[in-house]
Amino acid sequence: MLAETGWWHSFELPDGTLVRGVCSLEGLKERIAQFPIPEDLRGKRVLDIGAWDGWFSFEMERRGAEVLAIDCWDNPRFHQMRSTLNSKVEYREMDVFELSTETAGRFDIVLFMGVLYHLKHPLLALEKVCSIATELVAVDSYILAKDLDPAARPVLEFYETDELEGQTDNWVGPNLACLLAMCRTAGFARVELRKILPFSACVACFRKWSPEIRADAPVPELTGAIHNNNGGINFDSRRDEYLTGYFKTADDDLQLSDIQPQVGGFGVRPVAARRLGQGGWQINFKLPPGLTPGWHEVSLRLRNGPPSNARRIAIDLPVAESTPVIEGVRDGATWESDQLDLTGDILAIWASGLPENADAHNVQVVLNGGRCTVIFLEEARANQARQVNIKVHSSLRPGAADLWLQIGSRRTGPVPIELR
Repeated sequence: MLAETGWWHSFELPDGTLVRGVCSLEGLKERIAQFPIPEDLRGKRVLDIGAWDGWFSFEMERRGAEVLAIDCWDNPRFHQMRSTLNSKVEYREMDVFELSTETAGRFDIVLFMGVLYHLKHPLLALEKVCSIATELVAVDSYILAKDLDPAARPVLEFYETDELEGQTDNWVGPNLACLLAMCRTAGFARVELRKILPFSACVACFRKWSPEIRADAPVPELTGAIHNNNGGINFDSRRDEYLTGYFKTADDDLQLSDIQPQVGGFGVRPVAARRLGQGGWQINFKLPPGLTPGWHEVSLRLRNGPPSNARRIAIDLPVAESTPVIEGVRDGATWESDQLDLTGDILAIWASGLPENADAHNVQVVLNGGRCTVIFLEEARANQARQVNIKVHSSLRPGAADLWLQIGSRRTGPVPIELR
């Protein structure tokens, strides 16, 4: 029918004329009806990825949304229908991998319908899409019809040439479990299977946890939120970065799906959780895509309960140039000033002049020419020196030693201490 009519989508024009395409009007309405998209979208911004002829774009506009439609080619049929409908939908020739907040902005709702399996890098595409969405992404994708168990082993078929329907732009075929797993891994808080259609699945991907709060659920105490690799509080949004969180709760029977971390208001599903004893837990989770540069609060909920206290992390913040000053040094065990008993290995330092986002990774402490491991750095407090605890290296010998601290290109002058 595409060769006959030139239309992929069907349309009903204002005068009642029906433009017949490969996809029936009833089928298009059924596909969009699977997603929790309100009838009234006034004040909302919507992105339609892979718009083709534009039926979904124009439907979102009909509901009152401001709409951007993109496709990897300039489809003349879209422009023809846009003119016929007197539409104001913006259209751009753009690849999904070009999407960012800088190139397209942010959207309340993103339609990602019938596109995923056409991409060689489907998980990267989902991360890109997640990064520009603030509420919901509607994912409709081809899936392997032979494996529809959402709890099955996630499997992705790869098509090197034209193995799928003789088309060279069909690259992957996930089973249902794999499609759901990729959506979770991309950084969405909640991933809901809405319906399985012939050869495809409709999945609603939400950026935030449920707004409903269970008052009877436990409230955890968040005791730490740090970079999974370097232990700091600074994160680079251009990278695939993860956090390690520590919390306490009286609930000792938690499953992975019960733990709901969030950063800057965006939820994300943990990839690992383990008990540490005495009510303590450790979790690891992805930095949510699309966070703006600046300080963001990290918190978590348990079983849709009230949020915990918050910890702060820095996203894409340069370390300000400032010259630190060592205000005091004490033995970490005896608390004696300006000395260290070598039967121990912890030294406590108080330093002023550190930038707010100084952390255990970007602060360096050198003792007698050897770099020490920073194991603790106190949170910034206005106009106060911050405590920095270090673990000294085992090669030290008794005698006089010089200590200095450095961040960026600035460092303190050497401070003499006595090793005993």
